[in-house]
Amino acid sequence: MRGTLKVFGLKILGRVTAGPFEGKVLDLVEGLPRIEAMVRPMLIARAALRDQCAVLQKMLLEIVRRNEVCKRLMTVPGVGAITAITYFTTIDDPDRFSRSRDVGPHLGLVPKKYASGETDRNSGISKSGDANMRTVLYQAALALLTRSMKHSALRSWGLAVAKRRGLRRAIIAVARKLAIVMHRIWADGTTFRFSKADDVEVTAA
Repeated sequence: MRGTLKVFGLKILGRVTAGPFEGKVLDLVEGLPRIEAMVRPMLIARAALRDQCAVLQKMLLEIVRRNEVCKRLMTVPGVGAITAITYFTTIDDPDRFSRSRDVGPHLGLVPKKYASGETDRNSGISKSGDANMRTVLYQAALALLTRSMKHSALRSWGLAVAKRRGLRRAIIAVARKLAIVMHRIWADGTTFRFSKADDVEVTAA
């Protein structure tokens, strides 16, 4: 819809949340019957998609509420229902990993290493494994660093990394730690501990 309106020189100004979007679109096309005739079917389709997304979201939340592992994973700051269920279905069985720290490389959240002769250097993360899981963990790490208000050793460590090496690298480092912490919680049957005595060591990125 934005693309269609832009072709005719019409632009939705300001921040538009989910609710007022339809009203702003209709205000823009008022008095322009041909453009309105193109946009109204899109608005109807959008409303139907939003309704069905709400149904699916409700189903997802019901599944998560009944899943004891997901409920424990959601004790980790920044981890919501989508992150928990995605992690649960991606990892499938925590016994696949003998050590929690092995989850990071499995999900492609560790630096690539190049070694040849006298050359030995690290580059960006390997991005191996499930791309969707990495994206979800990245968003969870971003939420932990920027929106979580409760103090935790993990957040303090992430903020320290951000101060030294920048926010982007800190988010990736925290995403890797989240993958490790979540595995440990799942394997041990515990919940997240906000004190410095976390089960997972907090070392330099």
